[in-house]
Amino acid sequence: MTATFETQRTALADVVAIPVTPFAEDGTVDRDVHRALLRRLLDGGVRTLTPNGNTGEFYALAPEERKLVTELTIEEVGQRAAVLVGVGHDVPTAIASARHARELGAQMVMVHQPVHPYVSQTGWVDYHRAIAAAVPELGVVPYIRNAQLSGLRLAELADTCPNVVGVKYAVPDAARFAAFARDAGLERFVWVAGLAEPYAPSYFSAGATGFTSGLVNVAPAVSMNMIEALRSGDYPAAMKVWEQIRRFEELRAANGSANNVTVVKEALASLGLCRRDVRPPSSHLPEDQRAEVAAIAAGWSI
Repeated sequence: MTATFETQRTALADVVAIPVTPFAEDGTVDRDVHRALLRRLLDGGVRTLTPNGNTGEFYALAPEERKLVTELTIEEVGQRAAVLVGVGHDVPTAIASARHARELGAQMVMVHQPVHPYVSQTGWVDYHRAIAAAVPELGVVPYIRNAQLSGLRLAELADTCPNVVGVKYAVPDAARFAAFARDAGLERFVWVAGLAEPYAPSYFSAGATGFTSGLVNVAPAVSMNMIEALRSGDYPAAMKVWEQIRRFEELRAANGSANNVTVVKEALASLGLCRRDVRPPSSHLPEDQRAEVAAIAAGWSI
């Protein structure tokens, strides 16, 4: 019987939370705080989580830490949510990570956009094909940040790897997304707005049915309010949420998203939920911005 991956597809059409990776005072992954933050997301209604995503500081984690984050997440989540494990780097490392996720019971893997400075479209297909073919039982979700990639290339990948069931699309251009999705096959994949709440309304209008979120770590109810508004087609309500989170997301996006993770951890620290520590190449916020982030988080009545 051919796998349909319907469970995985349903899980992607939702708020796809990207949990932070909290660090202890000694710089190691804080296991207890990590579990507590995961429980907070689950209790807040989140049903799809991506350990080892960019908000989790994927590229700043050592290989053993990435394995630990995967293990902690799958153990804590149990049957309460779907787990979409971030994998990447070179092909053998990505395959090993995907197989590790499969052994632990994950349902899906998200393949990070290749960071190699020279990425051809054919090479992009080959990279993802090698990973997807190694774990045919798992749903595979490419993370697309490459504005040059053609939708036809994604269709080519899925022709040989039917487990490529969803796409995290993170090119900041709603018109390009609309064209890309239709060239690849709008109904063929689950389209996840990979630039989170600020882009979710425009991407939903073009065919997305889920969105990623780092903000959800801080205010699960806010993200859930947006997905409910978008599902019902109530764009005025969705834009009210957009206005509510606008400044927070502007701070994250400033200077080429230099403080994307930092702002989220600063908000969590202001609520007493984890340390503000981030790893280079991220850095702490200046004092004036710390106060602003704390005020925003407090205003969400969390």
